[in-house]
Amino acid sequence: MALLLPAVRRMAQLQQACAAILPDMFGYCEVLQCSAEQMVLGVPNASVAAKLKNRLPKLQESLAAQGWQIGAIRLKVQVRPSNPPRPVPVKQLRLPQQAVSALAELGDTLENSPRNEALRAAIAAMVGRHRK
Repeated sequence: MALLLPAVRRMAQLQQACAAILPDMFGYCEVLQCSAEQMVLGVPNASVAAKLKNRLPKLQESLAAQGWQIGAIRLKVQVRPSNPPRPVPVKQLRLPQQAVSALAELGDTLENSPRNEALRAAIAAMVGRHRK
C-alpha cells in the first residue's frame, strides 16, 4: 500500500490541476493513468470527448507551465450505467386530531353499500395510519 500512495497522490494532484485549468469540462472527466509519456483521461461519452479534444493543446500547455511533464494526452470513453433512480422521499404528513376524528366520522356515516366499500376501506386505512 505504501508504494501506491505516492502514485495516487500524484494522480489526485493532476486531477485537481486539470480541473483548475478546465473547470467546465473536468466535472465529467477523470485521470485514469499518468506516465511521463502520456496521460489517459476517462470521459463519459463521445460528445464530451469531442469537446475536450479541441481543448487538449491548452490543457497540455497549462500543465507544462505548472511543471507537469506530459508528452501526450489520450482520451478514453468509458460508458457508465446511468445513476440508479433516487428513492422518492415519503411525505410525512401529520393530520391534526380534529381532522382524523372528522375522517373517522365520515367513514362511519357513509352508506354501507358495495359502491362505497372501497371508499370506506380507504378512509379506515387513513384513519388507522394517523391514529398510531
